[in-house]
Amino acid sequence: MRPVRSSVLCRLLPAPYSLALRSLVLVLLCITPHCQAVQAENVTVLEGGTAQISCRLQNYDGSIVVIQNPRRQTLFFNGTRALKDDRFQMVLFTQRLVRITLTNVSVSDEGGYFCQLYTDSTHHQVATLSVLVPPETPTVEVKQEAVEGGEAELTCVSPRSKPAATLRWMRKGREIAGVVSLQDNGKTFSVSSTIRIPVERKDDGAALSCEAFHPALNGQKRIRHYRLDVYFAPTVRIVPPAGILREGDSLTLTCSVTGNPQPRNTQWSKINDTLPERAEISGTTLQISRLSQSHNGTYLCQAQNDYGRAADHYTLLVYDPGAVVETHSAVPYAVIGGVLALLVFTVICVLIVTIWCSVRQKGSYLTHEASGLDEHGEVQEAFLNGNDASQGKKEYLL
Repeated sequence: MRPVRSSVLCRLLPAPYSLALRSLVLVLLCITPHCQAVQAENVTVLEGGTAQISCRLQNYDGSIVVIQNPRRQTLFFNGTRALKDDRFQMVLFTQRLVRITLTNVSVSDEGGYFCQLYTDSTHHQVATLSVLVPPETPTVEVKQEAVEGGEAELTCVSPRSKPAATLRWMRKGREIAGVVSLQDNGKTFSVSSTIRIPVERKDDGAALSCEAFHPALNGQKRIRHYRLDVYFAPTVRIVPPAGILREGDSLTLTCSVTGNPQPRNTQWSKINDTLPERAEISGTTLQISRLSQSHNGTYLCQAQNDYGRAADHYTLLVYDPGAVVETHSAVPYAVIGGVLALLVFTVICVLIVTIWCSVRQKGSYLTHEASGLDEHGEVQEAFLNGNDASQGKKEYLL
């Protein structure tokens, strides 16, 4: 009876069977001295790495061993090179093991490599070569500029990986959900993740990151850091001088300007007049030496970028020595006005109380005087009637 070929039976085994179980089946089948078998191992390697393709032989009796690539081109014939590709090297040929190496592996090398043993019939096994392509550090593309009060649209792109990489946006340790897009490029995949976030001026310079995960990275990740660039109109503030300015002093005004993009130029001017001859402008600073009252007026600093314009002013009043230069704040005048109003109110109250007391004292005097006149009138009437005063008095008393 002709023996059953082990390679045929091995192909009939279900795919989930482990390599050890398949080997055991082959050993049990090959119980006759002339039963030969070949066994291959699957290989997974990173792109650019080196793959080892092994063919294990059992009961080898010197038959022809042929190794072919996925396109069924013969690479080696009994240890002799058959295909002119220096990336393939025969590194081991024994009665138990035949092994070749493939350097600088690419995705085009993927597929099944045939280990064939030629006897009176052909035995072969296929070693499947799988190539992993880890992603490079992803890139960030700005789809829509971030303008204050609007939205920023950013896309994180991983152009090439196998299998497809997983992308994740992060900000301050929290994930930002993105819209994922996957493109099949044949052997590899291109992945992108797009986010849209509202932005304000305070978000300028905020740190974002896009992270790429992949099985070939062994738990590590590739990270692209990105700082948010938010555009906004400028703000302008004139920094006034400290202390009191007198005639003959020097004035220095500094114009503090912020904006994105930063305004390239600031403009100094004097409202309803030209700048003094002694005025010198250096960047954002205005200087006037030897101040006099002719320099009085309102000075203006202006700045502009692509997103708006802003200005600030400073009013200068130069007095004789000891005079105070007017500043933006109206608080001193309010305090002085309040004190004066309080003094006037106090004086008015004192006058009202004084007048009231005087009027009351005069009314009391007049009342006493009227009472005395009534008594004298009664005496006079008694005298005219011929009665003496005592009698009149008595009658009056009765």
